[in-house]
Amino acid sequence: MKVLVIGGGAREHALCRSLSLDPAVTELHCAPGNAGIAEVATVHPVDQLDGAAVTALARELAADLVVVGPEAPLVAGVADPLRGAGIPVFGPSAEAAQLEGSKAFAKDVMAAAGVPTARSYVCTTAEEAAAALDAFGAPYVVKDDGLAAGKGVVVTSDRAAALEHAAACERVVIEEYLDGPEVSLFAITDGTAVLPLVPAQDFKRALDGDEGPNTGGMGAYSPLPWAPEGLVDEVLATVLQPTVDELRRRGTPFSGLLYAGLALTSRGTRVIEFNARFGDPETQVVLARLRTPLAGVLLAAAEGTLAGLEPLRWDEGAAVTVVVASEGYPAAPRTGDPIEGLAEVADEHTHVLHAGTRTGEDGEVLSAGGRVLSVTATGADIAEARERAYRGVAKISLKGSHHRTDIALKAAQ
Repeated sequence: MKVLVIGGGAREHALCRSLSLDPAVTELHCAPGNAGIAEVATVHPVDQLDGAAVTALARELAADLVVVGPEAPLVAGVADPLRGAGIPVFGPSAEAAQLEGSKAFAKDVMAAAGVPTARSYVCTTAEEAAAALDAFGAPYVVKDDGLAAGKGVVVTSDRAAALEHAAACERVVIEEYLDGPEVSLFAITDGTAVLPLVPAQDFKRALDGDEGPNTGGMGAYSPLPWAPEGLVDEVLATVLQPTVDELRRRGTPFSGLLYAGLALTSRGTRVIEFNARFGDPETQVVLARLRTPLAGVLLAAAEGTLAGLEPLRWDEGAAVTVVVASEGYPAAPRTGDPIEGLAEVADEHTHVLHAGTRTGEDGEVLSAGGRVLSVTATGADIAEARERAYRGVAKISLKGSHHRTDIALKAAQ
């Protein structure tokens, strides 16, 4: 099977790594890729937002499957011309990807499907935003309605800061604050059948102790020993299947990866947000535990045959990933610095996944983004996986870089 992965972040590196280990995959390509992906796949300099260019590349390669990784090309509709050309594609259409592309659309779908979520208001003026903030009270939750690369949400007790964020957005969703721990749950779907993966938890704040600004995610772990028994079955029945059914009822079936960000509140499980693709950094730990070969599962989703698959097999141990971020992230990331020590990290339990990297003129690996890379490790339990991940982080040198030191610490204890 020839597979083409679209994207160039840590999520796509995790996908490429898993696909490279799949004996059914005979050729692996990625566009545009990054310095790490180039070690396991042939990379191509294609604009990932250009559906015609992506389709042309898929045809040129005679790809049997195209996996669209990031949210921006999905919302831009890159999957649509691929489907139109008869090429199996893992990733929703532009219409279905609005589940992530518009918070207001997602709220409308959830209301129609009876999915439990936070009460909310959609606001387009300063007056509407002020009234919504006062209706719910602090802490305030203000979400940019559109895509914002994981940085469009502000949670604060400062009313002025909440209003400032609302004013900077064309349209916002303001909602009640959801208490309780957060869980990420991925599900693969062909538009009818829904196949949930294992839960994970990520860490959004930049600094230890969940302090500092929101980020795209500074680390993650799986499994969640503290999660209620039966959580996955509950979320499948009350969130994932009803959402997929509602989108199919609307004539916009969702095929690909449906990500539910959940809060386990004192009043029950509530949806915080939906994403239309694998989430980063949770993908790193979830795929590290997957033992079923990945390509056949993604192809079944693309071809509408998911219901015929055997149950997924999982590693009984744990996985932890720690993100190494560049100086100044998330406000003003510094780029262009050499990254040293990468070759010393990898062993049978630990690997490095590149996100914001590029290859320099002399072949060296340079930083090229805010979240530069993540170190993912597996172990018999969370404590062992965590120790291995941080041992790997300690071997990497990047000027001014920073990482959280408390990823999965409470779970390990």
